[in-house]
Amino acid sequence: MSVVETTPDDMLARHPETAYFWGHVAGGGRVTDQGIEIEVSDEDAARRLSAISGGGTVDHRIAERDFAHDTAVTRQADEYTVQIIDPTLAANAAAALGLPVGSDPGGYRFDALRDHRRELLRGLLEACGVVCFRESSASVGISFVHDDARLLERIRTSLDVAGFDSEEPQPSSSGGYWFGVADGDTAAFAEWVYEGAGDSGLFATSRRQKALRSVERATGLDVGSLIEPIDTDGGDS
Repeated sequence: MSVVETTPDDMLARHPETAYFWGHVAGGGRVTDQGIEIEVSDEDAARRLSAISGGGTVDHRIAERDFAHDTAVTRQADEYTVQIIDPTLAANAAAALGLPVGSDPGGYRFDALRDHRRELLRGLLEACGVVCFRESSASVGISFVHDDARLLERIRTSLDVAGFDSEEPQPSSSGGYWFGVADGDTAAFAEWVYEGAGDSGLFATSRRQKALRSVERATGLDVGSLIEPIDTDGGDS
């Protein structure tokens, strides 16, 4: 039986929950002088991130979003904002993890979380990753998209250490950058990054379902082999 670790009191402790939390912050949040804000598209993830932080507020709205690789395509989506007002935590996190604050570009130092690289990458994938099922080749596509090319390089380094290859970053139509996980590693990475998530609860329900359902389709597994059956069309998320 898996043992679920308790939430640490120190948000900078080396722990699966903090690794997942800071992955979300780096990939889809921002640090200010007053605290931390995280944007997520999954209510379960928003509630979990709030709980990890000790009770940040969660706001919900319907947002018009550009598609990651083509700004001419937009869609409406739920958006949840987790806000933690804590200037001390913000300053300490920026110093310890190299997160950008205001005009300070930071440096993204994730070495302190290396023992929980899986959870860190899971948070990053859910925050700034795109998963799709490619109908034409019956394969999984996974890419990371962000305005800061330095963050993408840190993600590529973490992927490499975990044993997964990736492509060189390139400019995206949204004005930022993106790179793809190597085609031969996408299915294995999706399975690996969500391994143990069901026990820990550290996942965005919709993103986990999409990733593992795509792997089932790509590898010819029966529906429900990796994740409970869901209604999905296999498009981009």
